[in-house]
Amino acid sequence: MIDTFLISTGVVAIAEIGDKTQLLALILAARFRRPLPIILGIFVATVLNHFAAGWIGQQVAGMISPLVLRWVIGLGFLAIAAWALVPDEMGEEEAQIKPYGAFVATTLAFFLAEIGDKTQVATVALALKYQPLWAVVAGTTVGMMIADVPAVFVGKWIAARMHILRYVRFVAAAVFALLGVLALLGVGS
Repeated sequence: MIDTFLISTGVVAIAEIGDKTQLLALILAARFRRPLPIILGIFVATVLNHFAAGWIGQQVAGMISPLVLRWVIGLGFLAIAAWALVPDEMGEEEAQIKPYGAFVATTLAFFLAEIGDKTQVATVALALKYQPLWAVVAGTTVGMMIADVPAVFVGKWIAARMHILRYVRFVAAAVFALLGVLALLGVGS
């Protein structure tokens, strides 16, 4: 369980660096200037979204053979590695937040922004390979919080230095590529 939690935490924390939801945390922090409701909104949205993703991943895992599962996981991590190389951008229409309050706006915005996002895809892949589900979801949630909470508190500082995150994407891509190759080779099976 501890391994599942730690692996899930690390994978999502790395995947989240420079992601559009991290940019969303910056925008929300600048817009509302209320860190606690924003952090709570990120937490609630992540738990709900990643639980759904993890549950789907574990349902799929029970329907396919271990060999096929190994290839799905390996190729999935390689796809996430390639995806990590593509910088996320947020258009103006995505940045506009309705005045429902920091918590509600953050919860809704984060839940929707995570749909189909690389961290959600990573959660599905992790849930395919690791058990129990609660450890995967707890780990991916902690990984999101590790990456996004600092963005809330130091949003202005990070926004002024976003060019640095361009290089971090390459490290994240290398980590996912390594995970994909290790899965394809059957390491840890």
